[in-house]
Amino acid sequence: MANRTGWNRREFLAAAMLPAYAAPQAKPMRGIFVIMMTPYTPALEVDYETLGREVDFLDRCGVHGMVWPQLASEVGSLKREERLRGMEVLAKAAKGKRPALVLGVQGGDKDEALLYAKRAEELEPDAFIAMPPKKASRVEEFRDYYAALAGTTRRPIFMQTTGGPPKLTPPVEMIVALAREFPNLGYVKEEAQPVIERMRELARSRPAIRAIFSGNGGRAMLHEMRLGFDGTMPGSPLTDLYVGIWDLYQSNRRDEARDLFAKLNLLLTLSQEIPGTLQYIFHKRGVTKTVLSRQRKIALDKEQMEEIDFQLAVLAPYFRA
Repeated sequence: MANRTGWNRREFLAAAMLPAYAAPQAKPMRGIFVIMMTPYTPALEVDYETLGREVDFLDRCGVHGMVWPQLASEVGSLKREERLRGMEVLAKAAKGKRPALVLGVQGGDKDEALLYAKRAEELEPDAFIAMPPKKASRVEEFRDYYAALAGTTRRPIFMQTTGGPPKLTPPVEMIVALAREFPNLGYVKEEAQPVIERMRELARSRPAIRAIFSGNGGRAMLHEMRLGFDGTMPGSPLTDLYVGIWDLYQSNRRDEARDLFAKLNLLLTLSQEIPGTLQYIFHKRGVTKTVLSRQRKIALDKEQMEEIDFQLAVLAPYFRA
């Protein structure tokens, strides 16, 4: 039997038993929240030991939050058992650390997402994040999906606007309506075009919208900070550079933030020209044991590695770990 939220009776009763949404939030949802890379062994198995050590690296870099698994984590290549075990590894590794831990609970449909959300809730992260359900064909299915997730926890849940069906994007008005009905859904990772216009529209609905983050490698983060948005979710190999830019900007050293951002963008541009650049950097920095990916074959030649090293040298003085 369904109610007006689109939940079934079991989901509705579970939501009714949750503590009030207004419970204190332990860690702020603001700053640089890095999408963690999934490391692999030479046999292309998930390297859980290295995944746990990635937490230590990110903590030393001064990151504000850690997010796994999402698109940059190659979530589409992970089996259910790998995702569940990875969440357990990260929950243990992040315990007592300063950064917030955000676990990805997206699924192809509502039932799959609820499976991950139930396990994530048991692990007590600081927040959840969920891309839209890939199997959805109507916007109404997005609403049903996120409303059901809101009923599993009182923790913040980031609604990501990309990663779902290729021709269907969550409308801003739907996101705002959900945030007003379920306050823990007032957190958004906005990546759908036109990104800035959508972020501005979301901002007009504060305080129901509590935090507005971007993605896309943080390539517009200076503009977004100027507009008062709350953070960005880039990839992990250059975490300390993103944190450095954020810290400089927040301390009103904005010319220095712009200069560092320009240097970072040289390497981000190179990563588009040389696939595997970011995996190579993470390996070179001693975090991962391989440069392997399940989504693409990475075979860098001598000239490519020399070019990455050349551009990386200008960033090395800003490394924190």
